[in-house]
Amino acid sequence: MVLCSSLALIFAAPVSGQFVRTYKSIIFLQPPWTTVFRGERVNLTCKGFGFYSSQKTKWYYRHLGKEISRETQKNTLEVQESGEYRCQAQGSPLSSPVSLDFSSASLILQAPLSVFEGDSVVLRCRAKAEVTLKTTIYKNENVLAFLNKTTDFHISHASLKDNGAYRCTGYKETCCLVSSNTVKIQVQESFTRPVLRVSSFQPISGSPVTLTCETQLSLERSDVPLQFCFFRNDQMLGSGCSLSPKFQITAMWSKDSGSYWCKAATMCYNTTSNSLRSWIQVLIPASHPVLTLSPEKALNFEGTKVKLHCETQEDSLRTLYKFYHDGVPLRYKSVRCEKGASISFSLTTEHSGNYYCTADNGHGAKPSEAVSLSVTVPVSRPVLTLSSAEDLISEGAKLTLHCEAQRGSLPIVYQFHHENASLGNRSAHSAGGVAISFSLTTDHSGNYYCTANNGFGPQRSEAVSLSVTVPVSRPVLTLSSAEALTFEGAMVTLYCEVQRGSPRILYQFYHEDVPLGSNSTPSVGKVSFSFSLTAAHSGNYYCTADNGFGPQRSEAVSLFVTVPVSRPILTLRVPRAQAVVGDLLELRCEALRGSPPIMYWFYHEDVTLGSSSVPSGGEASFNLSLTAEHSGNYSCEANNGLVAQHSDTVSLSVIEHSGIYSCEADNGLEAQRSEMVTLKVAVPVSRPVLTLRAPRAQVAVGDLLELHCEALRGSPLILYQFYHEDVTLGNSSALSGGAFFNLSLTAEHSGNYSCEADNGLGAQRSETVTLYLTGLTENRSGPVATGVTGGLLSLAGLAAGALLLYCWLSRKAGREPASDPCRSPSDLDSQEPTYHNVPAWEELQPVYSNVNPRGENVVYSEVRIIREKKKHAVASNPRHLRNKGSRIIYSEVKVASTPASRCLFLASSAPHR
Repeated sequence: MVLCSSLALIFAAPVSGQFVRTYKSIIFLQPPWTTVFRGERVNLTCKGFGFYSSQKTKWYYRHLGKEISRETQKNTLEVQESGEYRCQAQGSPLSSPVSLDFSSASLILQAPLSVFEGDSVVLRCRAKAEVTLKTTIYKNENVLAFLNKTTDFHISHASLKDNGAYRCTGYKETCCLVSSNTVKIQVQESFTRPVLRVSSFQPISGSPVTLTCETQLSLERSDVPLQFCFFRNDQMLGSGCSLSPKFQITAMWSKDSGSYWCKAATMCYNTTSNSLRSWIQVLIPASHPVLTLSPEKALNFEGTKVKLHCETQEDSLRTLYKFYHDGVPLRYKSVRCEKGASISFSLTTEHSGNYYCTADNGHGAKPSEAVSLSVTVPVSRPVLTLSSAEDLISEGAKLTLHCEAQRGSLPIVYQFHHENASLGNRSAHSAGGVAISFSLTTDHSGNYYCTANNGFGPQRSEAVSLSVTVPVSRPVLTLSSAEALTFEGAMVTLYCEVQRGSPRILYQFYHEDVPLGSNSTPSVGKVSFSFSLTAAHSGNYYCTADNGFGPQRSEAVSLFVTVPVSRPILTLRVPRAQAVVGDLLELRCEALRGSPPIMYWFYHEDVTLGSSSVPSGGEASFNLSLTAEHSGNYSCEANNGLVAQHSDTVSLSVIEHSGIYSCEADNGLEAQRSEMVTLKVAVPVSRPVLTLRAPRAQVAVGDLLELHCEALRGSPLILYQFYHEDVTLGNSSALSGGAFFNLSLTAEHSGNYSCEADNGLGAQRSETVTLYLTGLTENRSGPVATGVTGGLLSLAGLAAGALLLYCWLSRKAGREPASDPCRSPSDLDSQEPTYHNVPAWEELQPVYSNVNPRGENVVYSEVRIIREKKKHAVASNPRHLRNKGSRIIYSEVKVASTPASRCLFLASSAPHR
């Protein structure tokens, strides 16, 4: 046992005979039990298989479906909770899970985490103080042993027969028999059954063979060294077992054929395993055959019959012969001879090349040496071709002559001739013929032919005629008169002419790459093309001339036809369907006809806004940010010097600003004014104001509550939505004056109310108004607060009476407008309270101030209430209180220019919840 342990330390390196795999991290336990008493501790050690086994380690703990992870600086972790543990060492994959049970039972059976063949295993039965250990060990519910004075049961040499479920029993002092937990023992193999790998199961006689014994150690036993033994027919090979999983046989002979197998064992031989047997058959190949050709000295002309014979020294009926021509198997039927095999065939030109044969007796084919055969074939009549027989041959073109004989033994000498004058020769050492090239001149017209010769006399091709023609020169385009008038309706003539070129010549006239017409002439000269000018005829003109060698193009001649401008069209563009004050208005003016450059003018009520020149024609634009001053008529004008055209008037309609716009276009001939265009601009709604009105100061269940929502600005039609705690109560549309919604109050109607206004340009939400229905709260401040509140109510009543009297006197004097702003469709009895944001009951101090919002001509009075502790701030700066949570209890609106528009709004001074 000591020797085995020392060897394990010496040879704790990975075994090369194992299969290549990636090792997972492994958890080791100390103490080695998976079940311990609650309160005890177990040390976990995570072992990796990289270079980082003692570095940082990640731990994972799972219990009752929840997983917790943590990281330690070393590879150990102390635990004392039941659950499933896993670890991941640095550089290694995640380990398999290990389940620990910290038991609260009075009797437990402890067993190691893993058991392997040959291990010495200890099962320990432990009890708490109240249990008497008269222990019995059970295996698969059968009594295995009685433990009298010891708690341990030993399995000296574990094997597969020890697999099973184990438990132990004891007696409690007070009552009865106690049974421990059940432990399942599953004995594992330290390594897998070895597999014998052979470099060749049918080696050729005399060749080497390598035997490899492959196995795979268990992860927990990856550092256990193994030794390997190799056998042939139950006889050990070599000097015995070794640590190497490979065994080399330097040369295999026929006597070495047989059954081979290997054995793997641990160093102490407590675990061994044999591989399956494999048969190795040593093969004896045939010798290299010899290929002969007959008749050996015959002339190898086409049609000659030849025979190929292949023979090997180890010839037998099992020997298979094959014949090859330049590496391609011949399909001729072979004939078995007394020794070897033969094939015969008549020669053709395709039979030239290298021949060899192979002999195979079932142990590998052996090739013969190659034999060369050259078949001589006289040349056939060559064929002469031009580079393109259908192309016209023009002066300066590159001409290629190609001469090729379809049959004939190589090499072949080709010669080219022009009217019996030699142009040169070429020698061909491969099929495909030869070619020569040269640039043509007028002297190259005439007859051409070529000859081919491979030593059996020249063969002449048929003659090919060649006629060299002259391409046309670049044409010149001219007008009928350089000073001709170019107004619409004038007649103009185009002339196209070339100085040289072979007839017939085709002329084409173009306007901006669009063909106008064509004409041909049988000789060098010029042709003409006439037409009446329109506005579309402005642009560049050119002509082409072609006599079959590709068109030649003249230089372009520009022609400009002057056209008066048409009446321009003025269009207005805004960023949305309904324009709004402040939007960017784009005015676009365009004359659909007219010679450039065109000058455009933009007008507002016949006052010039600006101008823009368009050098190349098209439209012009002018941008304008809409204000009140932009109401009126708009138009534009176009002028190109011939005539001026004015657009129609464009009306711009804004809720606050409207008008008519126009533009003008001018290209220097005569201005044209556009028509007028109408545009409507809308105003978004302002933030609405929500007012609540009830029939009495103390609101009760069953009262009728009126909600009035009004946006002071915004284009009609306006849609109003009413909300209670953000839940929609209803909606109503109004052209002006706001909208109303009536509600019969219940206990559930206490809370926050708001409304929303929308005219399609964006919704606006009012401030929240709170309504309480639960009655008055207790007066926490005593008689003082009651007196202050009464004084405030008296003051508000006097102010309301005075203002109502003033409004009545104003109407009596005839100063009231048709729409009386002092009365609204939502006004109820003057005694009805109006609810805004009402604070809880507390001692408050009134503050009086006149407010002029945003510097407008509207002035209204406010009475605000603040906490008493802020009295000194009221006198010093009342306006500052607006940002400190003050409450408005009185408000009067005044408009300086319209006295009849004064109105009174009273808020209930009674506290509500």
